[in-house]
Amino acid sequence: FYLAAAVSDFYIPWEAMAVHKIQSSSGPLDMRLAQVAKMLSVLRSGWAPSAFCISFKLETDIGILLEKAATALNKYDMHMVVANELLTRKEEVTVVTTDGSVSVERDRSRADSDVEEPLIQLIVEKHSAYV
Repeated sequence: FYLAAAVSDFYIPWEAMAVHKIQSSSGPLDMRLAQVAKMLSVLRSGWAPSAFCISFKLETDIGILLEKAATALNKYDMHMVVANELLTRKEEVTVVTTDGSVSVERDRSRADSDVEEPLIQLIVEKHSAYV
């Protein structure tokens, strides 16, 4: 099976939601957001313990991206983490595995290329080796 999700890290709990439109004349607005529960551990330990699992890590600070990807790889027992830096995510991503990391770039010699094509090729190779 395949599963993909792009979830927010935060949400507004139902009990904190306004019943009616928030009036701008009421002055400044303060919002308190709750954290969304992390589901990768549940996925790996309960739902699909033998599945080939990949997670994605997006950061705006390249200085912490690879460290956070490596942490996620181990913490959630992933087979692969695709590390995206917000400004360059359409040009290049870094794939982190227990064997190390590899940069995946779009073919810049082709205007119509994207980073997903070589990324999918790498994922297929890694998945084939896993099964």
